[in-house]
Amino acid sequence: MAQFNKNTHLYLDQAKTLFEVVMMADQYGNLVGPANPTGMAVDAFGRARSSEPVTLFDSFNRYQINSGFVSSNAANASISYNANTSTVSLNIANTAGSYAYRETTKVFAYQPGKSLQILNTFVMDPPQTGLTQRVGYFGPNNGIFLEQSNSTISFVKRSYITGSVVDTPANQVDWNLDKLDGTGPSLLTLDLTKPQIFFTDIEWLGVGSVRCGFVINGQLIHCHSFHHANQANTTGTYMTTACLPVRYEIFNTANTANSSSLDQICTSVVSEGGYELRGRPRSAGQAGANTLYDLATAGTFYPVVAIRLKSDRLDGIVVPKNISLLGVGNNTRIHWKVVSGATVSGGGWISAGSDSAVEYNANGTSMSGGTSLVQGFIGVNNQSGATATLDSGDTFKYQLERNSFTSTPTVLVLAAGGAANGDDVLGAIDWEEIT
Repeated sequence: MAQFNKNTHLYLDQAKTLFEVVMMADQYGNLVGPANPTGMAVDAFGRARSSEPVTLFDSFNRYQINSGFVSSNAANASISYNANTSTVSLNIANTAGSYAYRETTKVFAYQPGKSLQILNTFVMDPPQTGLTQRVGYFGPNNGIFLEQSNSTISFVKRSYITGSVVDTPANQVDWNLDKLDGTGPSLLTLDLTKPQIFFTDIEWLGVGSVRCGFVINGQLIHCHSFHHANQANTTGTYMTTACLPVRYEIFNTANTANSSSLDQICTSVVSEGGYELRGRPRSAGQAGANTLYDLATAGTFYPVVAIRLKSDRLDGIVVPKNISLLGVGNNTRIHWKVVSGATVSGGGWISAGSDSAVEYNANGTSMSGGTSLVQGFIGVNNQSGATATLDSGDTFKYQLERNSFTSTPTVLVLAAGGAANGDDVLGAIDWEEIT
């Protein structure tokens, strides 16, 4: 081996070419370093996990069921809330076909080159023949999830790349790092009837790796990896997209001995290494400066401009950025607000473009319902206007939502009400689309 003289900053001449090399390995014996993203101290792309994570979504249930999820249940199933434990219970009967599902109203923006980490906390019911429970980052067609079906525990990769849904399970006995059966590197045994923190991190790029495991005793226990680049059994992308929702499922495929319940606790979706919005800008509003929107009745809110996801692109990621409202007239006042979930009547929905996931309505006649997200006032003297930036440092706060169970997009409206009959306004909404 070569020796180094710190005074001359030269290697001693020993005519030898062997060098001592310092290497670090994780508890699985894998080398750890920037080119080896195997240790859990680095993200899916090998960067130290101290690198500026950006939270895309988080949920908990402190005072009520978190509104970032929608539910679907049938056959004597129910969704219930426990304020003392801050949990949502998905309850099903013991009959075949009973089910309860929860899914986020948004899909989350994976950015190529950034590791996407998902954390789910939950408690599953004991296994039964005919009972399946799932937790993870997935939808009907694509995703990664933890499954307990009958008594078999698996990490499952779901893919729609063939045009049909294909689930590829990695059963616990086949996990390639730590089987959590008491004999692996952690010496721990998994018990899904106890509260668990399930983690997934995704290196998509179409052909990247997926790591799955659990956080136990404050440590990320890496149990299994799905690898896809340069693999003999892969010929293309491993799933259609990494822009997916978070989902919880419990259902019966046959009659079971007892009713069952899956407890949903918390969720976090994080882009590790930051996030930079690089979408395609779009805008919609009145057709021109002379196409005024008439606020016919004083004190009534009207849908000046409304946008929503197209019915065939409900998993699009659309981020509203700005609103603009101009009051036309003299000595009056305009009250404006941005409303989510309103029902807009009248007018017509127009595509924002063949390459857009959005349609808009700039001549609706009335609106009802919905939740006011932000509001303000204009004092009109001749002509005056208001603009508002919607993200306010939280890029995805106003992202367009949908209910995937009913295939219904959530409408976002720039609404206005005048102080006098017949006040006139012009309005517009700007947004960015991530494709």
